[in-house]
Amino acid sequence: MKALIETTDKRPERVFLVGVELKSREPWEVKDHLDELAQLTTTAGGEVIGNGTQRLESPVSATFIGTGKADEFAALCRKQDIDTVIFDDELSPAQSRNLERVFNCKILDRTTLILDIFARRARTREGKLQIELAQMQYLLPRLTRFWTHLSRQKGGIGMRGGEGESQLETDRRRVQDRIATIRRLLEEVRQQRETQRAGRRRSLWPLASIVGYTNAGKSTLLNSLTGASVLAEDKLFATLDPTTRRLRLPTNQNVLLSDTVGFIRKLPHTLVEAFKATLEEVVEAELLIHVADVSHPQAGEQIVAVNKVLEEIGATGKPTLMVFNKTDRLGSAEALNLYHDRFPGSVGVSAKTGDGVTALLAELGAMLRPVRELVALAIPHHEAAVISRLHANAQVLERDYGGAVARFKARIPPHLRREFEMFIEADGSSGEDIEGGA
Repeated sequence: MKALIETTDKRPERVFLVGVELKSREPWEVKDHLDELAQLTTTAGGEVIGNGTQRLESPVSATFIGTGKADEFAALCRKQDIDTVIFDDELSPAQSRNLERVFNCKILDRTTLILDIFARRARTREGKLQIELAQMQYLLPRLTRFWTHLSRQKGGIGMRGGEGESQLETDRRRVQDRIATIRRLLEEVRQQRETQRAGRRRSLWPLASIVGYTNAGKSTLLNSLTGASVLAEDKLFATLDPTTRRLRLPTNQNVLLSDTVGFIRKLPHTLVEAFKATLEEVVEAELLIHVADVSHPQAGEQIVAVNKVLEEIGATGKPTLMVFNKTDRLGSAEALNLYHDRFPGSVGVSAKTGDGVTALLAELGAMLRPVRELVALAIPHHEAAVISRLHANAQVLERDYGGAVARFKARIPPHLRREFEMFIEADGSSGEDIEGGA
């Protein structure tokens, strides 16, 4: 269901944006949302020519905006040779049909635009299935708008249940059948992911999911930390398909980092539902790394939007490390300090330049440290394999190779305690003082 398509002369679609300032919204929200809608339009390949807003108590049932304002915008669009009008809010099927008659051009809403971008960006089979499911769920109640050419059939005696109704029912049945097929295929994907998670659990490596508003720099941060090569562009929804990479912390601890799809305000519920298989990585994670663009004027509102989606998928209450990215774009540290005060323990970084990454890694190690035991070990020098294994899997705090045996103070994962049991002289539960190197 491609929304923004190239015209015959290959020029970008000329787009006009429409927003509504409702009584329940702050005045700045409309401008900010339209700015974001313009970015989404650019990501989809359109060219924003202009925009218009109207202040209303509540949306008009027939045309969302007032009929007078609709006529005014329609005249403006004809003068500017507009191909597509995009509304910042979701339109009902009836509103879309009525507006198409007024504007005499293609009418889209924010949901349709986001679905189009996701369809363009999905690369894996799983991602394509998730997008198709969301599109089908969105399309089903709107099928009537695609069959307006059949409205010429007359009603009356002997004219009920004509060809148009039959065709419409056939299409609805096909869409419903396809939805059922996609859901079955996505259930297989969920089972495969559960098998992958079971394999990770056997390695006992903690999973940390990177979440955040779209274009906050999540993929850039993943690349910076792990050396991955995930696509990172200054566009909304540059990447959709999840990527998981191993990260070895300075504490010599392995952690799996999972990059997830970016969130956005007014994220269509059908998309959240469709991406449940992907977002299960967030639900299963032991730690969330919430990345926010500290240089964005509405960073606080974006954090709230992400938290709402986390609540919707059942991922609230998890240990969360707030990471304020793009510090290189700040003119002063004042804004960053305000967020540090609001979110104690947060870290400021520039994933692009690498500034602050060392502090981020240290904070990650500190948050994951409780799962490790502090022990003192004495290992004979000839047990070189054991010493090598210790350095590969533990955070070695002190080492002394003098004397008959090599002595270490280290933090080891609990599942490796039995492996080093015969070499442990003391541990944190024994009451002996072994904290000297911690």
